Amino acid sequence: MLTRNQYLLCTLLVCFVATTGLAQTSITEFQKVLAEKSSFQETDFAALQANQPVVRLAPVSNKREIAVAGLVNIRAGADEFLRSYRDSMLRKSNGAILEIGSFGRQPTLADLESLTLETGDIEDLKDCVIGDCEVKLSAAMIDRFRREINWNAPDYALKVTSLFKQMLSEYVSDYRTRGEAALIQYNDKRDQIDLAVEQRALSGASGYTNSLLADSNAGLQLIEDAIVWSKIKFGLKPVIAVNHIKIYKRDREVGPQVLIASKQIYASHYFNASLALTAFVTVPGATQGAYLVSENRSRADGLEGPFGKIKRGVVEKKALEGLKAILEHSQMTLEGSTLAATTAELSSHHSWGQRLFGGVRPLLWLLVFSALIALLVLGKRRVDSASAPKSKTLKPESAKS
Repeated sequence: MLTRNQYLLCTLLVCFVATTGLAQTSITEFQKVLAEKSSFQETDFAALQANQPVVRLAPVSNKREIAVAGLVNIRAGADEFLRSYRDSMLRKSNGAILEIGSFGRQPTLADLESLTLETGDIEDLKDCVIGDCEVKLSAAMIDRFRREINWNAPDYALKVTSLFKQMLSEYVSDYRTRGEAALIQYNDKRDQIDLAVEQRALSGASGYTNSLLADSNAGLQLIEDAIVWSKIKFGLKPVIAVNHIKIYKRDREVGPQVLIASKQIYASHYFNASLALTAFVTVPGATQGAYLVSENRSRADGLEGPFGKIKRGVVEKKALEGLKAILEHSQMTLEGSTLAATTAELSSHHSWGQRLFGGVRPLLWLLVFSALIALLVLGKRRVDSASAPKSKTLKPESAKS
């Protein structure tokens, strides 16, 4: 039987082990945790010494999933990083962001006043049935479009937009009330996708930032909780997305001081689930003194099938390039470079996908491989359309005019 002193000693040892990953009192400890949690290697840490961002593919458990992790050193303080992020949250800092806004604590229809639906989406909804729809919706949402819209009326486009906004507002309001239990199931394809299940899988994946969020002893204080909607241009189909963004802070001089989690709770196209995480970490003994750690995971359409491996390789390459560009942009922005200089620098060194970004906003990493997925899915659908005509049973008022 343990004596009192032995019991206390064991308790202290357990506490020490549990908090070592959070303390990171040296650059060696920090690198060890990153290697264990996010697959970073010695060559990556060597690149950091040369002031270069590093990016890595992270392990995935599903063929529909893409995961990337990145790291960059920063000459800035936690408060400066936090201010930069907050300034960018609702700003149309980039031409790819067509529309953006946020929901209040009590979501209302007025929160979506400036949101518009694309003509193509409205027309696609005419033929929308459960299991075969060009817009990501739940079965209940699809049913409402079929029951409540008179597709022969001259103002059907306005009615569709109004109903879409109403349903999105009701959905976010329900989510504010019930949390994860309110997340919908996408029924646009033959196989139903449960968003809550998808998000739990992403949140439970191994990773540096995921581990912090799951640790009840991490000392994270929630300082901001916002639900942001955006309409993002991909060149083929603009996507309407809703992201739940939480910002945490730790009042400590070392270790992770700011943590941002952006969880997607709706996307009108391509994405089944997405989680973007960023941590601002200070480490004694580091050359720059602080780092940004970024971990992003998404599950998307179009990554399976006979050419899945080829498509995955292309998308992973673009995702890595895009995350690297975001980290470079964040580094230069936080270190005092002007936006014009940053844009010029990115334009001279990187591809089309890397010129889409502005600000230090985790949700924007999606733009890179989103555009590519759009191309892949579009090509697949064109082949499907040419080989097999659709067979849908439509109500009279749902028939195309």
